[in-house]
Amino acid sequence: MSDASTTRYHPLSRALHWLLGLALVGNFALGLYMVDLPFSPARLQYYSWHKWAGVLVLAFSAVRLLNRLLSPPPALPHAIEAAMPSWQRWAHHATHVGLYVLFFAVPLLGWSFSSAAGFPVVLFGVLPLPDFVPVNESLADVLKQLHELAAFAMAGLVLLHIGGALKHHFIDRDGLLNRMK
Repeated sequence: MSDASTTRYHPLSRALHWLLGLALVGNFALGLYMVDLPFSPARLQYYSWHKWAGVLVLAFSAVRLLNRLLSPPPALPHAIEAAMPSWQRWAHHATHVGLYVLFFAVPLLGWSFSSAAGFPVVLFGVLPLPDFVPVNESLADVLKQLHELAAFAMAGLVLLHIGGALKHHFIDRDGLLNRMK
């Protein structure tokens, strides 16, 4: 057993990691599915679900960031860090920073887009949330594109993160993935 398996993340950190990961993948898939649907009650419902999930992603992200600040992650085991080329250490840190930025940017851009398009976010159909920006069609067009771009950037970083974890698990066999199980 490597020292990676003995330096596990806090249980709350692990739970938030997997919960947020599932929410991100699910909401990204829903977003891809709903955008090309013809106008219908089902499409409107999917958009509502997408917004609700986005608000939950934002809330989970805030809790996760607070948890990370209060309970810093365990350091990479020395043997693993020493075996990583400098570009991999840089990619490891840059990916995590990028993900944290996008955890907030993607839902906030989506919420702003919805506000600018004149479609307020009503959480679970009962709790109206404040609009970030006034209704403005040209601003909505820009925010929509930024939301989509940021969502695809986050999807790319998620894939990179998963690829790195799988590389450590199946190729390096260094036990790094056990820290998050």
